[in-house]
Order: sequence, then C-alpha cells, then structure tokens
Amino acid sequence: MVDTGVVTAIDLNADVGERDAPGRGDLPLLDEVTSASVACGFHAGGPAVMRATAEACVARGITIGAHVSFRDREGFGRRVIPVAPARLVSDIVEQWQRLAEQVADAGGSVSFVKPHGALYAVMGSDLPVAAAVVEAVAAVGAGVLVAQAGTVVAGLAHRAGVTVVPEGFPDRGYRSDGSLTPRRDPGALVEDPAEAGRRAVSMVLRHGIEAVDGTWTAVEAQTLCIHGDAPGAAATARAVRSALEAEGVAVTSFGPAHPRSTAGP
Repeated sequence: MVDTGVVTAIDLNADVGERDAPGRGDLPLLDEVTSASVACGFHAGGPAVMRATAEACVARGITIGAHVSFRDREGFGRRVIPVAPARLVSDIVEQWQRLAEQVADAGGSVSFVKPHGALYAVMGSDLPVAAAVVEAVAAVGAGVLVAQAGTVVAGLAHRAGVTVVPEGFPDRGYRSDGSLTPRRDPGALVEDPAEAGRRAVSMVLRHGIEAVDGTWTAVEAQTLCIHGDAPGAAATARAVRSALEAEGVAVTSFGPAHPRSTAGP
C-alpha cells in the first residue's frame, strides 16, 4: 500500500487450507481476498490441501503466506504449547519449507509469514517467543511478517530489518488495550457480515474501532483478516470488500501477487 497520508487501499487476507482433505470450501472466500495465509500442517491441513490451496491462489493472483503455528493439531493451534526457542525456530522453518514445496509445484512462491492462533497471541507479549518468530522469518528469507502493530514481535521485527504488515480483524472483538478479545469471552466474534463491513471501514478510514467495553481503540492496519474457519467466512469477506469499495477504498495485495491465470481456478 502506498502511503499518501490518507489510506486509499488495503489488503484483505484470509486464513485458509485448514481442512484435513482437499475441498472447495475455501474457493468462495478466495474469490474475495487478495492474500492468503495457508496452514502448513502443524495445526491443520497437509500436503494435498496445501497443493490444492496453492493452485487456487495462483489461479486467482493471490499473494501466498505461511500460516505457522505451535505443533498442535488436536487443539487447532489454539493452545499454548511450551517449546524451547530453538525448537520453535526450527518448527517454523519446517512449516515454511513444507508449504514452499507445494506452492512451488503449483507455480507460485511464499511471500510472508503469519503465525496462527496461540502463537500469534503469545508472540505479541512474550519476548523469547517473539524473538524465535523473527529469527525464523529471517532464516527462511521471507522478509515479511504479518502481526499486530505495537506488539513485542512487531518491535523486534522492525529492529531486525523484517518488514511488518500490521493487521486488523473486522470479524473479531477488541479490548480497550488494542488486544483481541479472548474467544471464550462475550463479544469475541463478530458474526454479522454487515457489522464486519462497518468495522473494516472504521479501521481503514478512522484508524480504530469501538472496543467491547465501548471505548475507542486505535487500530493500525495494512491488511484485514477474515478467519476462514468461521461460519459464513465467504459472506463476511464479500461484505467487508463491498463496504470498503463503497467508501472508495481499493482492495489490493500488500505484496507480490502471482499473475492471474487465464485458464480459471
């Protein structure tokens, strides 16, 4: 996104490839987004799913990222799994490599890293975990990390020369400190697509939203996330994109996209 002082464009991303077998469930969602974080097998997905998802992304000209997590398929990556920093670095690198192989076979490349679930939350405040994530991103040569602005990991990444793409979540509730409302708490999930659209517009044009306690919280975002595992994710993505475009905000990738195939998905 070009910084002109006024935000006129935003990336719309989705977490995808989180099934145990290839399927068409992600395709309507992929029709709406401009980047996709693909599960790398540790919390969901697998080689066949990665390959099918990569092919769908390449066909649509979508920028592809590695959606890495703690090694936690049983808990869908939403449990904090204690792991030594060196092991966490190697786990993230392994996930990147698994995805990169499948994406290359589909004619594309992996452009960024976005941690999933508990790893995403923990890296925001835990220094050793954040340092491990940044080290892994640098090790794979990605150079781009998707994370919330103002977090521990964002600061470390900036200092390490890793580009941080700040992320907002129109389908999630926020606390007054700018953190996401835990999923177990009231207001954590925004299930109304129209409301998600209104929140997306507020994040982009007003640089913040109303928190669950009614206070205003600032949100810095160059990409907005739609959770692919949520019911009605495709409808939410369509509503968000439509709301943004109705306000004159262009929806475009923050990173290099693959040339759109003329053969169709």
